[in-house]
Amino acid sequence: MTDSQKSDETAVVANDEAVEAPEAATPEAPAAAPEEDGAGTEAPAEAPVETPMAEPAAAPEESPATPATPRPAAPSPSAFAARPKAAAGVVPAAPAVSAASLAEAAKWGRAEGDGHVFLTIDGAEQPVGQYPGVSPEEALGYFARKFDDVIAQVVLMEHRVESKAPATDMQKTVAHLREQLGEGNMVGDIRSAEARLESLSVRIAELEKSEKAAHDAVRATELAAREAIVAEAETISAQDPSQIQWKTSSARMNELFETWKVAQKSGIRLGRSNEDALWKRFRSARTVFDRHRRAYFSQLDSTNSAAKSAKESLIAEAEALSSSTDWGYAAGEYRRLMDQWKATPRASRKDDDALWTRFRAAQDVFFSNRQAANDEIDQQYTVNLSVKEQLVVEAQALLPITDLNAAKKALQSIRDRWEEAGKVPRADMGRIEAGLRKVEDAVREAEDDKWRRSNPETKARTNSALSQLESAIAGLREDLEKAEKAGDQRRIKAAREALEARESWLDQIQRSASDLA
Repeated sequence: MTDSQKSDETAVVANDEAVEAPEAATPEAPAAAPEEDGAGTEAPAEAPVETPMAEPAAAPEESPATPATPRPAAPSPSAFAARPKAAAGVVPAAPAVSAASLAEAAKWGRAEGDGHVFLTIDGAEQPVGQYPGVSPEEALGYFARKFDDVIAQVVLMEHRVESKAPATDMQKTVAHLREQLGEGNMVGDIRSAEARLESLSVRIAELEKSEKAAHDAVRATELAAREAIVAEAETISAQDPSQIQWKTSSARMNELFETWKVAQKSGIRLGRSNEDALWKRFRSARTVFDRHRRAYFSQLDSTNSAAKSAKESLIAEAEALSSSTDWGYAAGEYRRLMDQWKATPRASRKDDDALWTRFRAAQDVFFSNRQAANDEIDQQYTVNLSVKEQLVVEAQALLPITDLNAAKKALQSIRDRWEEAGKVPRADMGRIEAGLRKVEDAVREAEDDKWRRSNPETKARTNSALSQLESAIAGLREDLEKAEKAGDQRRIKAAREALEARESWLDQIQRSASDLA
């Protein structure tokens, strides 16, 4: 039974006790031994006797309620003295029964002058009890109030069902009300009340079914949510340890664990079997993930340690070379060390950054020293640069080459003075040498061209080609004349095309021979 139902029943029982507990005995009541009813209140000298419907002569079950009007007089001194000391307080008077309630009760029962009350049910009259010393209306009203109390609870239950209140223990309350109706100690439309209770029982069953369906739906949703948590955890733990993003995955695994705890604490229960099975899977996934993480970072620590040791060795070599003045050799060694550094695995970010700073610092020392030395040398080579710039101007004045022998002689003189001038600053070396190289290339091309012109073999080949072409052209001309005389257009066309081609070749060879001459 729910707390609200318990409070409802408690209120009704308290009301019954208040109604059944008389304030005082009638003046005519003889002194009698005190007797307590079920609520712990004293029974008056004369109490209403309630008889179950099946047993008319049953003993009294409940204490009588004091009639609303007229109020009975105070008990006699002897009866008052026989009472045990009661707790301080005033027992409230029984509530009056309305005329409408009495009229309704009169349809289903009646009261005799001696207080006996009878109930008509299924066409038969049955005794329900006796309330002596009061009017028949009051006696009937007492037992009618008991029925009204049951109906009040029935109405309350109907309202609760209408509002779809939680159905927990509602069926127990209906069964309890049925038992009260079956006791046969009240007057009213018993069968109607039983029908209402039966209808309530059916509606409560439907409400319970609806609540169960809603509960099952919520449970299914919760189960799916838990399954999703477990599935994601298993997916994370199944990743390749060498490829997994440990920071992101660890944070996500912790989030899943916190979500699990919240769902377990405030979510709907899934049943021990489901809870245990899902928890075992989730715990197994977390265990595998943690084992992989520990193994990965253990291996990473080992790799970092080896990489750190290798790079510290490279740093030692770089620092030893930093004071070298053998600029070419040391620069080559630094290139070798850099290649080895790139091939060495990375250490941890913090260690690798610190190691690189040391390695770079050693390089910077060497190259700074070399740059300072080069700057000093460049200062000495500035005068040489001025001399060579004048020599470049003198050499370029030889272009274009018109007299090869004179140009060669002048260029040789420039070269001799070029060597005597010495080195120039490194930044100007390419520009200066390119200026002189342009003149040297021009002289070399002139020499090659002269050789082509004076080469005897070339002349012989040219003369032979001229002779052959001239003979071929003479033969083609004869063929053309014969074809024209014969009027053979095909042979005329072929002869002309061959003749034009040979004449074109002859023209080219004659020009080449002229150049050679």
